[in-house]
Amino acid sequence: MATALPDQLRTTVRFLGRVLGDVIRAEDGEAVFSQIEEIRQASVAFHREGTPKAAKLMAERLEGLSLPDTVRFAHSFACFLQITNIAEDQIQRQRGRGGDSRPDTLAGAVRALKAEGVSQDAVVELLRHALISPVITAHPSEVRRKSVLDRVGAIADDLDTYDHARTEAERAAIERELMRQVSIFWRTRLLRSVKLGVGDEIENAVSYFERSFLPELPSLYAHWLEVLGEPQELTSFLRVGSWVGGDRDGNPFVTAEVLRQAMRRQSRAALRIYLEDIHALGAEFSMSARLASVTPQLQALADAAHDASPHRADEPYRQALTGVYARLAASYVRLIGEPSPRPPAADAEPYDSPDALKADLETVLASVLAKHGPTFRRGPLPDLIRAVDTFGFHLARLDLRQNSAVHARTAAELLRVAGVCADYEALDEAQRCDLLIGELSHGRLLHSPFATYSEETQREYGVLTAAAEVKRLYGRDAIRAYIVSNTTSVSDLLEVYLLLKEVGLYAPGDPPRAPPTTQVFAEPLFETISDLRAAPETLKAYLALPLIRKLAEPIGLQEVMIGYSDSNKDGSYLTSTWELYQASRALGRVARDEGLRLQLFHGRGGAVGRGGGSSFEAILAQPGGTVNGRIRITEQGEVVANKYADPELARQSLETLTAGVVLASFRGEADSGVTEPHAKAMEALSRGSMAAYRALVHDTPGFVDYFYAATPISEIADLNIGSRPTSRQASRSIAGLRAIPWVFSWSQSRALLPGWFGFGSAVRDAGVAIEELAELYQSWPFFSSALANMEMVLAKGDMAIAGRYAGLVEDRELADNVFGQIRAEWERTNEALLRITGQAALLEKNPDLAAAIRSRLPYIDPLNHLQIELIRRRRRGDEDEAVKEGIHLTINGIAAGLRNTG
Repeated sequence: MATALPDQLRTTVRFLGRVLGDVIRAEDGEAVFSQIEEIRQASVAFHREGTPKAAKLMAERLEGLSLPDTVRFAHSFACFLQITNIAEDQIQRQRGRGGDSRPDTLAGAVRALKAEGVSQDAVVELLRHALISPVITAHPSEVRRKSVLDRVGAIADDLDTYDHARTEAERAAIERELMRQVSIFWRTRLLRSVKLGVGDEIENAVSYFERSFLPELPSLYAHWLEVLGEPQELTSFLRVGSWVGGDRDGNPFVTAEVLRQAMRRQSRAALRIYLEDIHALGAEFSMSARLASVTPQLQALADAAHDASPHRADEPYRQALTGVYARLAASYVRLIGEPSPRPPAADAEPYDSPDALKADLETVLASVLAKHGPTFRRGPLPDLIRAVDTFGFHLARLDLRQNSAVHARTAAELLRVAGVCADYEALDEAQRCDLLIGELSHGRLLHSPFATYSEETQREYGVLTAAAEVKRLYGRDAIRAYIVSNTTSVSDLLEVYLLLKEVGLYAPGDPPRAPPTTQVFAEPLFETISDLRAAPETLKAYLALPLIRKLAEPIGLQEVMIGYSDSNKDGSYLTSTWELYQASRALGRVARDEGLRLQLFHGRGGAVGRGGGSSFEAILAQPGGTVNGRIRITEQGEVVANKYADPELARQSLETLTAGVVLASFRGEADSGVTEPHAKAMEALSRGSMAAYRALVHDTPGFVDYFYAATPISEIADLNIGSRPTSRQASRSIAGLRAIPWVFSWSQSRALLPGWFGFGSAVRDAGVAIEELAELYQSWPFFSSALANMEMVLAKGDMAIAGRYAGLVEDRELADNVFGQIRAEWERTNEALLRITGQAALLEKNPDLAAAIRSRLPYIDPLNHLQIELIRRRRRGDEDEAVKEGIHLTINGIAAGLRNTG
């Protein structure tokens, strides 16, 4: 039986839909509104009734559209789906205002752990050594322009104000403002007219930092202090990271200057807020020395400011803050290269580090606490100190990333030109390691300013030189990690230290060292199924090197990144999920055996096929002993905007992330016993899933041709949605295709194959009783989380629509063969999942999610039908720009409707 949407959500969607309808009617006329409304009603009727008559009526309405009408209709439904997202987010914000009563908050986690015998002090101790870091990345799956995101934010703000209005007059005024904002939104171009560059991606990332992270994190820490019983100190354990401007893997547009630009722009955002806050504090802290005393340290800070203003002669706090402002303004000039937003009252020396700024602010706080009492423990000054401690001068810690093959070529050229080794790449692994360790044991450099190098080597050397500059300018935390994509051997990591040595980011010696201000650590990224299986042995061999042990021991941990996307594309959703779980456990054992802590960096995407789904559930499902208060997670594609574009939702997301880490850290060992009896069953399922998946994707003749014809992958490549190419290679191959457009394309065609394919065959062939799998589902968070994500994907898919995309394949025999396999596996997977979960229909036990998805389908499905017809026209040679625009608008709308697609 169908479950209705929650009343509040349904009411909000109808309200915003009515406002959009009124705008369309007012600006485009009754005829246009009626045309759009007729199609909407026909689609709703089809989904409600499912009769051939209803289907015929919807088809007639769509087929009757002219090309200009088609483009306008695609725009209207894309807008409506964005409106629906606003409504859902508004409900989420309201639920979040339930505050600490929710289980997925730090307070909820503390409460649950207390019931399990874990003390509040134990949680504080865990957080004292914790690191929780969402890492913002730039990937080509966010199809919305920043202008669209800004308008969505403005509408959301108006809607929130409307909900809080107390009188009919207030509501009427706000509704007029809503009409104005929706009108602007209706006339805002949804598509980018030019391709997104790295500079644009930097601006987009910084907009999230400015709007959400900078204001919300300090206040969140203040709240957490209360939750944790006012501990003497709470470490700034939650820190934001970024790949935007540092990730060069497959992106030739990330250069040395881009790296400098990214850090300069991040720093500018942080310092401008600090300067504004210090100025505001100076205006506020008007206490006179005639009426209140200060500490000697505060007086010394005031005297050092040399503030000549007679108006502040008896106001030591203002004098001190005037000096702090002047020093930070000088730092702004040094780091940003432009005058500070508000000129300082005097000249001063810049701060050499954020620690020095923090120390001065703490001097001010210590004085007001000593002289005016604990009421000052909360407020703008402690929040500013927390911001400086959390964000420093760099705002977000920037990771470097490059492919191991590039490092090998660069190292080979440096060694050859320096006369050390004529052909490094011809050496076997043992020879490479011996040579690299030898080079890392002395101070001689390989690079010469007088030699000639390839463009690639020059570019790599330039980026590392810029990284060294960034570390010196912005502080030790500006860059800490160098991620090595496609790590398959120990030499892949040693090569990075060889390159870091060339620019002073690694210093030979006994022990080898990198000064704290310039320390950068090479960190492996294991991505494919074979790499994940080999990862424990690779890490064991790496940590066995005395050189590496001496680097790792001072910090006591080793970070390892695991990739969800390529492992999925390599071997199926279920196999990827299981291999990541197994690799995580094994890597944890290796680290523990070496006396180190493991810090996992999860390379998750937005779509389930790339590790997407609930972050809270995913963290709770991690194997025992692999969290321990420390985790980093990539935030990619449209998920970044969904989580962090709105400050309130950002706060909820950060709360949820923290709660999950705390719970998983204390409950981690609880799953160790339950997994062992079922490991054999899981192994059998994984083998079956991978065999079925590879038989289709890698072994079916013509599958690549089917994929390129039956999905909009070629049309997605034309979208101006990212600086990174969609493929690593010029040739058409699944191996060379990036995982992001691979998943995105299957989402658009509604097959969503990477999120489920292989599971049905695995259950059929594994020889494991359904009853055992049902018990596994009930008792093991890992398995239940995996199936919950798969169930959501299946609910968003549609084989009838996917079959229409298969109709785009000209080779009908190929289309029938491949789509026949996909449809048969879909049916097997649905049946298996329902039997294991004990449901009669998908999402039967999650009616709110089922209703939310179902409410969107009448708006998504027509866009799919139009996309198919427009693609067919385009591929037959119709070069009309309106056809291309229509295709891209349908891509935009479908992505908005499905939400977690990239």
